[in-house]
Amino acid sequence: MNDFQPFVMERMMSKLEHEVDYNLSESGVHPVLLSELLDNDPKRIEALLATDLNYPHANGTPQLRENISALYIGARPENALVTVGAIEANYLALQTLLKPGDEIVIMLPNYMQIWGIAKNSGLSVKTFNLAEENGWAPDLDELDEAVTDKTKMIAVCNPNNPTGRILREEEMARIIAAADRSGAWILADEVYTGAERVTDEETPSFYSRYDKVVAVGSMSKAYGLPGLRVGWAVTTEKVVDEMWARHEYMAIAATMLSNKLTALALSPEVRPRLIARTRKYIRDGYPVLEEWMEEQRGLFSLTPPEAAAIAFVRYDLNINSTRLVNRLQNEKSVLIVPGDHFGLDQHLRISFGLPHKYLKAALERIHELVSEIKEASIG
Repeated sequence: MNDFQPFVMERMMSKLEHEVDYNLSESGVHPVLLSELLDNDPKRIEALLATDLNYPHANGTPQLRENISALYIGARPENALVTVGAIEANYLALQTLLKPGDEIVIMLPNYMQIWGIAKNSGLSVKTFNLAEENGWAPDLDELDEAVTDKTKMIAVCNPNNPTGRILREEEMARIIAAADRSGAWILADEVYTGAERVTDEETPSFYSRYDKVVAVGSMSKAYGLPGLRVGWAVTTEKVVDEMWARHEYMAIAATMLSNKLTALALSPEVRPRLIARTRKYIRDGYPVLEEWMEEQRGLFSLTPPEAAAIAFVRYDLNINSTRLVNRLQNEKSVLIVPGDHFGLDQHLRISFGLPHKYLKAALERIHELVSEIKEASIG
């Protein structure tokens, strides 16, 4: 068996998320019911029941690709490829545009899938960091130093997972300028677009700002529909076709029902309702977390997330983050994500876009364990 870098966060979640009383490891909001999506509309229900459960278009149904392309300035349906989640879109982008030995520069912290794929694919991995002391702003001088004439791709996550930080216009311009100097592609994970907490303006895409961008989206985060397992890549027609060819090896297609339901969710009639729902969960849930943190007497601190239903919390306890998360799962039946999974110990990723009763009960169990650890250290 060859050396393999597992995706440690997803491994943990796959094994444990259905085994605990409270799951605060997810990065999206409380999921939408099918009845909510259909809005109990008899015509929509009838149309769904009349669906032929055949293969859909392998690259995504025309209506779905039209609805996706409408989200991006200057895009047409031919610029969109429908994938099985954003996770397949990211994978296909690296497999299509890079080969072993190529240099990739990755924003950290980040959704660590791209970092793991790069390691497993024999890429030369360099990084640049978001600086916690600067409110998780990107260290763009570090980016400029990392990017060379050998760099083939810069991978970013905006809004960011796990910090919830949104890139500023001038920061996006610096990233594009760095890519342009080396002719590198920008792989932009933009799955949290629409999940903004502090503004009603949607986060702008890298797509249309530079001619070598793969913009990745998903139904999992801003739409509360992770169970559809639909994502997409929006890029040049040539790269779409090359990714599509590889998609046929991996998945052939997302399901017919997923294509149909996603097309409905992204329609002009339904999409605004889903975005408003997501933002309400995020904006109502964050004060619950904030109040709880204040009650912990300085044990926790964070830069408030500007988007997403997750907070990247620093804690002041003498315990490793993975060990803390393991104890929380074993002793209190609550699952959260350790900072170790992002290369940053002394941090925890906690989701808050959930019903208040559920969220408060989970946070109370975290408080119980934290109190026990603190008392043991004093004793």
